[in-house]
Amino acid sequence: MADVGVEFEASSMPERLTKSMGAERSETIKTSDATVVIATYDMKRWSQLESAVESLLSDTDLPGCVVISVDQNRELHEKICAKWPQITTVLNSDRRGVSTTRNTGAGSVQTPFIVFLDDDIQVYRGWLWRLLEPFADPTVVGTGGGVVAGWETGRPSWFPAEFDWVVAASYRGMPVSRSVIRNVWAENMAVRAEVFRAVGGFRSDFGKVGDRSNPEDTDLCIRMAAGSPTAKWIYVPDALVEHHVPAGRAKWSYFLRRNYLEGRGKLEMARLLGSSEKLQSERDYLRRTLPLGIFSGLWAAVRHGDISGLLKAGAIVAGVISAGVGVILEMCPFQGKTR
Repeated sequence: MADVGVEFEASSMPERLTKSMGAERSETIKTSDATVVIATYDMKRWSQLESAVESLLSDTDLPGCVVISVDQNRELHEKICAKWPQITTVLNSDRRGVSTTRNTGAGSVQTPFIVFLDDDIQVYRGWLWRLLEPFADPTVVGTGGGVVAGWETGRPSWFPAEFDWVVAASYRGMPVSRSVIRNVWAENMAVRAEVFRAVGGFRSDFGKVGDRSNPEDTDLCIRMAAGSPTAKWIYVPDALVEHHVPAGRAKWSYFLRRNYLEGRGKLEMARLLGSSEKLQSERDYLRRTLPLGIFSGLWAAVRHGDISGLLKAGAIVAGVISAGVGVILEMCPFQGKTR
């Protein structure tokens, strides 16, 4: 999860932010200064990848280059080359996983900025130049944009907005305006290429592989900002994308497992970073954002007879417990056997 700020209402974000799309823009940073890297791995996700690439190529402001990095799938690599000959396509034949796949894609970048997107993202008009605009400040090492959940089967009535990060979307509690933030998500992230390379990119042994999930993007953000006392990340909620949420991720079982993995992953990340990371953002989220969410759900149930409010409050409690179980198991000496 990202650092928390003022209340955020995910469902209203596209309507509110697209009203500002006609605002006067700065030309200090050009979109041609950036290369967009899309990581992908599975032929079953072809329709999402196709939508992602077409939305990117149909925007009015194009990047200097687009790179699609394929994780150990030669058939998919060949299909992408045939479909988009104008796009650079590379094959990750090194260690399997999203971290190494992104690093492989970034390895061919020659522009001063690298932008990372997932293969199930669709970008909104004006997304790229808004994401790059904060780099006019030389102390900004990276930025991240807002993410709307595109539910394939509709949003479950029990799913609390405070946990939209579970489906990789901006959640209630995040800033609603451009703000300094601890970390952003690699599904919609821009970095200074020189700083990214200086820290070695994403950790190749830490990240998403198959069903395992670790916060490799949070780890990268913290390491990139640690190199200078003035270095900072900027959250740009109006640099908007939509993230496809398949039916399987709208299930209760996925919600609990994702929270469990987040608990384990954040503790493992804290161990890797040592004294440089104390998980203060997670503590603020637990102390401020979630209690407000529980109160809001209970109030809706009592005051308005809205049973979904009670369900959301219960889901928040269950999510915290699941993450706590993950933390406890990660602390156990036998934790390596339980993965």
